Amino acid sequence: MFDFFLSLLEPIKWLVAWIMFGFHEALTFIGMPASSGWTWALSIVGLVIVMRAAMIPLFVKQIMASRKMQLIQPELQKIQKKYKGKNDPDSRQAMTAETMDLYKRTGTNPFSSCLPILLQSPFFFALFRVLWELQPVANGEKPAIGPITQSVAAQAEQATIFGAQLSDIFLRAETMNTRIVTVVLIVLMSATTFMTQHQLMRKNMPASALDNPFARQQKLLLYVLPIIFAVSGVNFPIGVLIYWFTTNLWSMTQQFYVIRRMPAPGSPAEKAMQERRQRRG
Repeated sequence: MFDFFLSLLEPIKWLVAWIMFGFHEALTFIGMPASSGWTWALSIVGLVIVMRAAMIPLFVKQIMASRKMQLIQPELQKIQKKYKGKNDPDSRQAMTAETMDLYKRTGTNPFSSCLPILLQSPFFFALFRVLWELQPVANGEKPAIGPITQSVAAQAEQATIFGAQLSDIFLRAETMNTRIVTVVLIVLMSATTFMTQHQLMRKNMPASALDNPFARQQKLLLYVLPIIFAVSGVNFPIGVLIYWFTTNLWSMTQQFYVIRRMPAPGSPAEKAMQERRQRRG
């Protein structure tokens, strides 16, 4: 099963390698050292830029879907209360029909908010595999990954930032530098995720939409996600953590822009937008 998953990942891994290599060549062309860890780190940042720029329409759709899901929670709760305690097939079918009708009337798709995450996941794991295979490719134990030949892999494998190799992992770290860089990146990832979620809850939701199970679930994520990052982050190469942090940073900035330009009705962000328009006359 795992081998089948890796075979599906192969073309995406090849694409990731080409994008990284392309940015590396461009950065080298403008004068950055080819063997520098910063050149390779910025190549990973370039990968994020290409991916996230391509997914801007989906991200806007995700923001709108999340917003609609919170705004319809009061109506959704009414439907759930109406059929509370009724477990017969007819009642459950009727509740499902009313829920789907609510989604249709409000133009809400609960799965739209998952699309960007689902589309990013293959690239995330592909980058993980590229970094994981750098050493075997450099040693001639594995074939080249697209443009990442044995010599290129050896160069990338030896590249460091703050004394830590991009392919290093906290759990198998041999130097304190790797542990420190990993911890700093995990803290930054957690902080940017917290700020993104907090921004969505505090600025882009009316007070009436904040007192429901969905909103409470979102609040819980504010504190659960940092723990997930801490547990999972120690298992990933530093290069993947750079990718993860850059993605979070992009999401936070992009969400700030969307909320500022397209706030939810009745939210503090909409009030702030109206005040800005009044000041401009």
